[in-house]
Amino acid sequence: MTYQETVNWMFHQLPMYQHQGASAYKKDLTNTILLADHLQHPETGLKCIHVAGTNGKGSTSHLLAAILQEAGYKVGLYTSPHLKDFIERIKINGTTISEEFVVDFIADNLIFFQENQLSFFEMTVGLAFDYFKKQKVDIAVIEVGMGGRLDSTNIITPILSVITNIGLDHTQFLGTTLPEIAYEKAGIIKSKVPVVIGEYAEETKNVFSDKSKEMQSEIYFASDLIQETYPSVLLGNYQVHNKKTVLQAVRVLQSQQEFLISETHIKDGFLNVIKTTGLQGRWQQLQANPKVICDTAHNKNGLEIVLNQIQEEAFDQLHFVLGVVNDKDLDEILPLFPTSAIYYFSRPNIPRGLAASSLQQKAKEYELIGKVYDSVSEAYQDALIFATKTDFIYVGGSTFVVAEIL
Repeated sequence: MTYQETVNWMFHQLPMYQHQGASAYKKDLTNTILLADHLQHPETGLKCIHVAGTNGKGSTSHLLAAILQEAGYKVGLYTSPHLKDFIERIKINGTTISEEFVVDFIADNLIFFQENQLSFFEMTVGLAFDYFKKQKVDIAVIEVGMGGRLDSTNIITPILSVITNIGLDHTQFLGTTLPEIAYEKAGIIKSKVPVVIGEYAEETKNVFSDKSKEMQSEIYFASDLIQETYPSVLLGNYQVHNKKTVLQAVRVLQSQQEFLISETHIKDGFLNVIKTTGLQGRWQQLQANPKVICDTAHNKNGLEIVLNQIQEEAFDQLHFVLGVVNDKDLDEILPLFPTSAIYYFSRPNIPRGLAASSLQQKAKEYELIGKVYDSVSEAYQDALIFATKTDFIYVGGSTFVVAEIL
């Protein structure tokens, strides 16, 4: 198979959560452990940092990778989902895995995958671990896909665990209360492995403290310990919390004395993260006059911060190119949006994208008025046509909306 045929085959195996939703969620790690055994456990030879959380885990993972790269280490980075191309998920020092390696990995293990009906995510995690092991990375930063306790990445024993924050997202899988979701995220805390908590709420702090005590793991609450950080090229207001989380994580790494990281490495990592890791879609400016910002924030916690930041901007008229997936709680997020804006409703081009007409109809209940478009790109082009140079355009609501216009 060619690279594109290989990726298409992976996408069309058992449903992938990002595209299909609930039917893709696995209730245990049986298949992942089976795959790891088949691959001769590449994860056991890796030094890893494991990153979970409701929001910010992508930015946090990229910032950690950037700092370690500045310190001279060969750094593997595994994240999800991708924006444009599958190979974005697996990188070493900012360079994506080769298409050839993906093709060969699937071809070499195809019979095993078919016999055991592995999911897209399980195969991809196995691919990342196998690639990092064969490329002999010094350290790998591994982002959890969803949750933590039952996530396919959770077969590793890292040198450090990081949990960015807890919010009400993926409640159909992880629980409907913050303590329930915190319990799932805390599942990445391993025996005697230190853990950094980025942000906590009163009802989640004890969940993390109890789990770390059970696992005899040192716990660090970054929001209590870190007051000041360094400037960063990442300009979203929410990055303040991510930077504190990252800085506390680096302080733990420094105390372990396994990796030599200076303050200059930290400063340069914050400033060069986009260049060194290829991070996109975080309060990313696409043009000026009118100013266009896209952001992957897609749940209440993330959108609240982003929408507040928009109000700090100077503009005559606000335009939203908006699309969501069909399991999004619209009654939770739509009240956050301003009624004075012009809306361009569109459907992300994935199976679980919510029909633009359905989004428009629901938005009317909250006095959000706009037109329906057949595609994200068509909606975006219309926004560019109607906006004046002194207006502001925001593109978002879903990672997949941002992916279509980048």
